[in-house]
Amino acid sequence: MEHAHKQRRGWLVYLPASISFLFLLAGLSFDHLFSDSFFKEYVRLVWYIFAYLPVGFPVLRESMEFILQKDFFNEFTLMSIATLGAFAIGEYPEAVAVMLFYYVGELFQDAAVNKAQKNIKALLDIRPDSASVFREGEYFTVFPDQVNIGERIRVKPGERVPLDGKLLKSQSSFNTSALTGESKPKHLRDGETVLAGMVNLDQVIDIEVGKTYSDSSLAKILDMVQHASARKAKTELLIRRFARIYTPLVFFLALSLTLIPWFIVEDYVFSDWLYRSLIFLVISCPCALVISVPLGYFSGIGAASKNGILFKGANYLDSIARVNTVVMDKTGTLTRGVFKVQEVHAVSGNDEELLGWAAAIESFSNHPIAKAITKYTGMSNLGIVVEQVKEIPGHGLTGELNGKKILVGNTKLMKKFSVAYNPVIDEIVETNVILAYDNRYAGYITIADEEKEDAAEAIYMMKQLGIRNTVILSGDKSAITEKLAKKLGITAAYGDLLPDEKVRYLEELKLDKKNCVAFVGDGINDAPSLALCDVGIAMGGMGSDAAIEVADVVLQTDQPSKIATAIRIAKYTKHIVMQNIIMAISVKLLVLLLGVFGFATMWAAVFADVGVALLAILNSVRILGKRF
Repeated sequence: MEHAHKQRRGWLVYLPASISFLFLLAGLSFDHLFSDSFFKEYVRLVWYIFAYLPVGFPVLRESMEFILQKDFFNEFTLMSIATLGAFAIGEYPEAVAVMLFYYVGELFQDAAVNKAQKNIKALLDIRPDSASVFREGEYFTVFPDQVNIGERIRVKPGERVPLDGKLLKSQSSFNTSALTGESKPKHLRDGETVLAGMVNLDQVIDIEVGKTYSDSSLAKILDMVQHASARKAKTELLIRRFARIYTPLVFFLALSLTLIPWFIVEDYVFSDWLYRSLIFLVISCPCALVISVPLGYFSGIGAASKNGILFKGANYLDSIARVNTVVMDKTGTLTRGVFKVQEVHAVSGNDEELLGWAAAIESFSNHPIAKAITKYTGMSNLGIVVEQVKEIPGHGLTGELNGKKILVGNTKLMKKFSVAYNPVIDEIVETNVILAYDNRYAGYITIADEEKEDAAEAIYMMKQLGIRNTVILSGDKSAITEKLAKKLGITAAYGDLLPDEKVRYLEELKLDKKNCVAFVGDGINDAPSLALCDVGIAMGGMGSDAAIEVADVVLQTDQPSKIATAIRIAKYTKHIVMQNIIMAISVKLLVLLLGVFGFATMWAAVFADVGVALLAILNSVRILGKRF
């Protein structure tokens, strides 16, 4: 519906419809008690005017406002002409019924829109009102947009984090459901990133602010959601253009239905043909289409938001429903993006000792592999002292342990110091850290980036949805990329790629017009690929700002299985929208034909218009109640 729906509150919303219904019911009940007379007709007219005005006046007013704006052909004008015409030929109950059911339809539409907005409103409610910032030796309460980058803020248990930042010297659990849709609390430690909108659950924490409020993840998410309905789907735009042509067409057809029979029908009765044309007008009103199609897409956006998926526009629901090829980055998308120790092989058989040596020397490095080892070992390296540590870029670390040289690094480091190592290491595709003590090979530690728990499930679900091609494009080693692809059942995998090489591959895919390509990534290097493809999908939790900014769809939970969920929601939404279109047009055409030949009454017209609109609205709301 083109007009803006006014916010209606409380029981007053039902008052006009209730008054109109009671007057209509009473009028129909007592019509037969009066004999035919001028007095009866006068009383009936006044009675039904009182029944008509509570529900009819708002439509008449809207119609007049549009006419003043030189917009003559719209549903309000059609409804007004049809019902006033019904009054002119004495069909008072039908005139009241048309407006009453139209008003009830509006109530249903408002209720449906409110339900669709529920998840979005809940998201908007998480906007923080204040922040406790540390300045001049004490904490001050200020608005979040008044806090600068680098300042320290304090968040108490139960409070919502107002700004993105880094956790300082503490740890706590956070409720992230408002951002991700996940009910399971997330535990974060010192130095890890905390996002605005999370709720602190455990203890008082301090956060070093990393972004201003306008640049925070929460502010960007809110902006995405608030503007999502502004981008119309192609089907929605088509229906609106159709209505603009269709409405004046049916108006002139109705006029022709009244006048042309005068020239060709012998027993022409003006009131009979006027009644048919009025029925034609009521049936032709495009309310069901104009209401249900955008409501269907809006419900789809709401259902996606409930599942931690943010569509930046209804048009992307249409696009993702057509996707048949999904191209994914590896690190951070299908894998956690965090290195973890997988295997330990010590020549001496003492794995704990080997890990202790590795952790002791790696504690001098900030390399991700070094951090993975020190995190894995914990305190097991206590008491092991390594001196004179030196880092050789691209090779590893050297040092002295108990007066003897210790080497920790890759095969290049071993070859540099002429240490013979186990040749089986050269056949392992994962990253290996080799240790040598006193110039003798001591063992190796295998480190790899773990796949996400739902990665295999994600690929299976996509295949079930008809995605014929799944592809990995990664900057990681080809051997590692291909091994992961084989394990997950992915169609093709390409490694050792630079960002521009990923773009070239996507361009080749898009040359085939049959391909509708979605790209899923999380890093700043994925931004060009996200922008190029038909649908860009970004991991919202750990994704870079650039990726989230460019993407069309954002997965707040960072779960690859949500790709399939997003596709399923889009396909179901499109299915519901098409159901509404087919139902509305089919019923209207049937009743139109019956009306032209005099077999349909105004009551049938009411069903063909408002009844079908109600059914379409209820059908659209099903999207919100479905579990995806």
